[in-house]
Amino acid sequence: MPKITEPDVLKALSRVQDPDLKTDIVSLGFVRDVRICDGAVAFEIRLTTPACPVKELLRKEAEESVRSIAGVETVSIKMTSEVRKAERKGAANLSGVRNIVAVGSGKGGVGKSTVAANLAVAFAMDGARVGLLDADIYGPSIPILMGRQGETAVRDNLIQPKTAHGVKFMSMGFFAQGDQPLIWRGPMAHRAVEQCLTDVAWGELDYLFVDLPPGTGDVHLTLVQSVALSGAVIVSTPQDVGLTISMKTLRMMQETRVNILGIIENMSYHLCSHCGHREELFGHGGARAASGKLGIPFLGEIPLDPSIRLQSDAGVPVVLAAAGSPAAEVYRNIARALAAQISIATHLAGRLEVVEEPA
Repeated sequence: MPKITEPDVLKALSRVQDPDLKTDIVSLGFVRDVRICDGAVAFEIRLTTPACPVKELLRKEAEESVRSIAGVETVSIKMTSEVRKAERKGAANLSGVRNIVAVGSGKGGVGKSTVAANLAVAFAMDGARVGLLDADIYGPSIPILMGRQGETAVRDNLIQPKTAHGVKFMSMGFFAQGDQPLIWRGPMAHRAVEQCLTDVAWGELDYLFVDLPPGTGDVHLTLVQSVALSGAVIVSTPQDVGLTISMKTLRMMQETRVNILGIIENMSYHLCSHCGHREELFGHGGARAASGKLGIPFLGEIPLDPSIRLQSDAGVPVVLAAAGSPAAEVYRNIARALAAQISIATHLAGRLEVVEEPA
């Protein structure tokens, strides 16, 4: 039997390319701890995110490549992940938080908060450590969507976030109960957002999603100026007016040098629950066309589905409450596409802080 060496294994694995990062997994440093015992080969592949959309593809291709080596009888692969953080010059970082992702839209009523909540839970379901900040100061809805309301506690001078569905979350809704309004000027809103970022016991997080208010006002500028964002996601509806206004938020992010991770088209179409007929109530394809024109990733289309509203009202996002539904599958696919874009942005930034953890 020919002797198998580690260079043989690495050479075989160098033929396996990450389709998102466009580089082979050996050059990316994904291959670790190669062990060889006669015809048995074992190694570890550390991916860039627990929510990696190509995990099984890479596992399959890696196994096939190593099996092609003469003398290999068995291949054992351990899939893990390492979450990486891209620094942004001139911005502070939250201790323990590796990626901060803003979710915005130009106008209200496009379902942005519902999208943010479902994305956060989808990432958590894939094994990531996730936080969600409701930065919509004047219209906080995350406590309703996550099914946890009431006051928060303070411990060791830090606000303790609530936890639901595997996600830590914080909202101004905890300080203004019921229909009590927050009548604040810009500086007060600025300070509130800063406190929710820096004075909350977020702990160790892979991803912190920030649900922004509509528009391009004080909260947006506070976020951009206060912390290093991994990027922003823009949520739009298909019709021209919704898309046009959402583009204002996109342009604002670009002008403040925030990477646009992608565009999501919400309420893209309706599927009849009785016959399955697809109807495009608000038009269709506007966000996809805009993303192509602007050279920005299109992350997916979310249907107008009654189950999304029902589960949102019940405080359990549809991606978890109806995990086998078409709407939940769409959210999971969008979450994994977003995870890939965050990894790409981090990889291209070239300033990485590696934190090892199991996938």
